[in-house]
Amino acid sequence: MAISFQYASTAFRLKPASTYKQWINAVIKNEKRRTGEINYRFATDEEVYRLNVEFLHHNTYTDIITFDSCEKDIVNGDIIISYDRVKDNAQKLSIPVETELKRVIIHGVLHLCGYKDKTDSEKKTMRQKEDLALKLFAKID
Repeated sequence: MAISFQYASTAFRLKPASTYKQWINAVIKNEKRRTGEINYRFATDEEVYRLNVEFLHHNTYTDIITFDSCEKDIVNGDIIISYDRVKDNAQKLSIPVETELKRVIIHGVLHLCGYKDKTDSEKKTMRQKEDLALKLFAKID
């Protein structure tokens, strides 16, 4: 099992990365799954936009794109996060950037665990799962 963090041209780093890895593993375990290979890439708006157009054919900016390569109960995938978009969203929501970043980080994992967010009901479930995960982070930190 391995969780990796890669940084494009963003100026920040997760600190400490080990706490985030422990947290992500705990969330996956709570979902009765096992951690496989999860690769996070923190990128710029433009990089995420290009990937959104190229792979998903969505001509929009987004904060996260999740590429699922799970096998049965093993969680595998690539999660690309626009740190620029996370900062903008945090400012619009009047919350700390770190809080929004944690929510987006775990949002990708929850997608890999099978949760969707297209319908109102799915969005509600996703938000509840995110909130539980944020509380778990506070216990680990």
